[in-house]
Amino acid sequence: MKADRRTFIATAAGGGLSALPLSAAPSSPVSARYRKLDEILSQPVLKKQLFSTPVIIETLELLQLNGGYLCRVRSREGAEGISVAHSTMSTLYPIFLKNLRPFFLGKDARELDLILEKVYIFGFNFRLNGIALGLPLATIEFAILDMLGRMANKPVGELIGEIHNRDVGVYMATEWREKPVEESIRLIQGAVAEYDIHALKIKVGGLMYMTTDMNAVGPPGRTEKMIPLVRKTFGDKMALYADSNSFYGVSEAIRVGRLLEENKYVYFEEPVMFDHIEEIKQVSDALKIPIANGEQDNSFYGFRWLIANDGIDIVQPDNYYFGGLIRSMKVARMAAAFGKTIVPHMSGGGLGFLYNIQFVSAVPNAGEHHEFKSFQTNVKYECKTSPLKVVNGKIKVPTGPGFGADLDPEWVKRHQVVKG
Repeated sequence: MKADRRTFIATAAGGGLSALPLSAAPSSPVSARYRKLDEILSQPVLKKQLFSTPVIIETLELLQLNGGYLCRVRSREGAEGISVAHSTMSTLYPIFLKNLRPFFLGKDARELDLILEKVYIFGFNFRLNGIALGLPLATIEFAILDMLGRMANKPVGELIGEIHNRDVGVYMATEWREKPVEESIRLIQGAVAEYDIHALKIKVGGLMYMTTDMNAVGPPGRTEKMIPLVRKTFGDKMALYADSNSFYGVSEAIRVGRLLEENKYVYFEEPVMFDHIEEIKQVSDALKIPIANGEQDNSFYGFRWLIANDGIDIVQPDNYYFGGLIRSMKVARMAAAFGKTIVPHMSGGGLGFLYNIQFVSAVPNAGEHHEFKSFQTNVKYECKTSPLKVVNGKIKVPTGPGFGADLDPEWVKRHQVVKG
């Protein structure tokens, strides 16, 4: 690992697949790293010992109102948990109803680690592997964790780990890469001014659908102008991150990465195609700036390879896309074992920010800042243990049972059960 990256990781962190791409069998040191990672993956995450008797899942419902979805789970003894689905559930709800729900019914929720592993085999679900399966699976897991947290009178963070971060630092995630530079700057200034934010992430390059070849350069001159102008506009005290969303080929990613280094950006996210793991390592090896990747990953394989081969510095599973907090925690444990930092990606969802900070609260190797877009949501809820505001760049993690937010019961009643 390069010295600059090691220094970053130490500061920011604080406190079974065998095939390899292209190359033959790994060298002995890498083999040892794989063995260590596989041992980590085999360890359960949920604290089963908190529950002395079985928690049998009696019902698992998908509820819908005006295009938004909730998941409600009830145990045989009447315990209840509820989660808010990602916006893409409007497309994926048949997978929830037909491919996932039948497997969970009648299972003991204390065995959630095993359930999340075996559900991929049930009904050949592995053929749907990816965000299409991970997103509805995460929605179910969130509801079950909420139920278990309420039963144990503990926040979800204490079900999946120890509490390391009672306040979570956030960065403002901005978009607008398709806008002219000056307009983008004004929009970013407006987003930052809305909250007490000390970090932000910008987009560089273009969108993947703009790519005409694997060495694309994006809108002419835009990235070269944006990178230094954002630094000049917000000054040296603002922590800056950059994300190309897999736009570049290796040579262009390295060129842009060096420009980011010159302007003191903290890390470079998805510099090349997200699943081209050997190319990610090529970029990482060529640059001093830490490299981040993982939001699109849907199996442990990519994370395992990149960690074992030191091809990544910042590990970024998305708690929705990747299938829930337990699976993401296993990735966080793998990252911690080799000095990597975890900064989970946060996708859309009515309470995505809440699920994200509960996860980060239990991660000892969390980065300094985590993705944040806004508190705007159509979800009607009350949080009694946190104001859920950004204060001095941080959000206080709720300490109430489950995810710490109580949905308005009258609002929930307005939802209709989605029939399978």
